[in-house]
Amino acid sequence: MPLDPDLKDRILKSVAEGFDDQIAFTQQLVAMPSLRGHEHPIQDFVFNQLKSRGYAMDRFAMDREAIAAHPGGSHWSEQHSDAPIIVGIHRPRKETGHSLILQSHLDVVPEGLHDMWRDPPFSGRIDGDWMYGRGAADMKAGAAANIFALDALRRIGLQPAATVYVQSVVEEESTGNGALQTWLQGYTADAVLIPEPEDEKLVRANTGVLWFQVRLRGMPVHVREMGEGANAIDTAYRVIAALREIEADWNSEKGEHPHFENEVHPINLNIGKIEGGDWASSVPSWCNIDCRVSIYPGRSAADAAREITERIAAFAQSDRFLANNPPEVVFNGFHAEGYVLEPGSDAEVVLAGAHETACGRPLETFMTAGYLDTRVYALYNRIPALCYGPVSRNIHGVDECVSLPSLRRITQAMALFIADWCGTEAVQA
Repeated sequence: MPLDPDLKDRILKSVAEGFDDQIAFTQQLVAMPSLRGHEHPIQDFVFNQLKSRGYAMDRFAMDREAIAAHPGGSHWSEQHSDAPIIVGIHRPRKETGHSLILQSHLDVVPEGLHDMWRDPPFSGRIDGDWMYGRGAADMKAGAAANIFALDALRRIGLQPAATVYVQSVVEEESTGNGALQTWLQGYTADAVLIPEPEDEKLVRANTGVLWFQVRLRGMPVHVREMGEGANAIDTAYRVIAALREIEADWNSEKGEHPHFENEVHPINLNIGKIEGGDWASSVPSWCNIDCRVSIYPGRSAADAAREITERIAAFAQSDRFLANNPPEVVFNGFHAEGYVLEPGSDAEVVLAGAHETACGRPLETFMTAGYLDTRVYALYNRIPALCYGPVSRNIHGVDECVSLPSLRRITQAMALFIADWCGTEAVQA
């Protein structure tokens, strides 16, 4: 049953009343540099915050063997985080509404050169309507919103009349294995909401992502005799050109994929890192190229990986040096498929109504060409997987920031959604 106007108004006001505390909480999260493998303190912090609110708590490690055995598991590397997954569990007195997962990730990407930032990358500084810092938008603002949307209901004496799981995961920026582990652990619900920074829109379609490294060997000699050697770094340029041909071919297929046909360049190959050589006066004997590429929903990661491997091998056969020194392709991170959120679910209808109340306009949907943990719930749980969150700028870039007025509206929409989707009951005394 839709919320009555008086309750809607009380919820909107409650979020606004708690928003200063929500901002301060978000700044605390941003101040913790939770880079890959260093998320333990922030996960402990969230654990204690949820526990102090009276949630039943669960904390568990990722199961490498179980992840490897699952078709949605991504490749494990030496850099893989061993930080725990945190789940806070709200259980109602009586289960009358729809259950819900509220998920966020707290791992962040490296901050890059500090001298390019206006302020230290983990400052959480507020300038006008924006909060700055690595992870402020992606997605510590959303992590705080999950908690404070529920806090807003409690402030007016209400709690969800259904089970709600507040999940804090890691490895979202590298493999997606954290979200997958929650599924393998047995957590599921009638819907999931993940407040990634999506410009107050709902993600309708999302690409899959592969990470891989191409390893090249050269023929080292002194530079005075470089014509007799083979420069592995120079060879990398030729391999990158071959990879760009794969990217172009995949983009030419966009017309075959609904939600992607009108995008200028839906499939993006990123040469994210190159390292090689040992000495400026020695022809390099090695070079590694770290790459990320997206794939269309409906295509398996294994099939896309196979094509990449085969096409690099075929190119090598056409190259005089590589034919006798073939590249090695190693998949070392994301091995994740994309998804399409089919329209018409009850959960989407409820979110659309909550959004219109909080934001004053109809909910828009769009395609985003990056990885999202919602793929786990869309593909494996097979539940409505709603990715919807605040306006942001420069995620993964310099001076990343999140819009605070947008964050307030999103938190209001989330609180309204929770109340409508889960139903409400009086807070337990």
